[in-house]
Amino acid sequence: MGFFDFVKDAGKSLFGDDEAPEASAEAIEKEVADLGLEGDVKVEVSGDTVKIAGAAPTQEAREKLILAAGNVLGVAKVEEEITVAAAEPEASFHTVEKGDTLWKVAEKAYGNGSKYQAIFEANKPMLSDPDKIYPGQVLRIPAL
Repeated sequence: MGFFDFVKDAGKSLFGDDEAPEASAEAIEKEVADLGLEGDVKVEVSGDTVKIAGAAPTQEAREKLILAAGNVLGVAKVEEEITVAAAEPEASFHTVEKGDTLWKVAEKAYGNGSKYQAIFEANKPMLSDPDKIYPGQVLRIPAL
């Protein structure tokens, strides 16, 4: 079981306005489905905390499920109990700061900004464009 912190006032609005009501489990489950993420999970919401439990086929899928639930406006914490079929190395997470670009994040993570494409690929389908990241967003940084 793991706990992951997110920026409550940053994230995708699943409700169509800037003043998101308390995130609902159904809206988060729909977001996961809309993104086409693999896994058999159940979502519960209590205040600004999302609990996601179940199974994912890979460590990468597990991490993407956590990010899809956490990068939602109004979510401050994700508590997860997701099992994976085979143990794999975990990626690290990076919270985007003002002025960050994927190039800068790659320089920080790998010592080489030209490896930004690895971070972009690791965060698909949540990212559709490498230039569209925002402060407070949490990104998956895979080991190279």
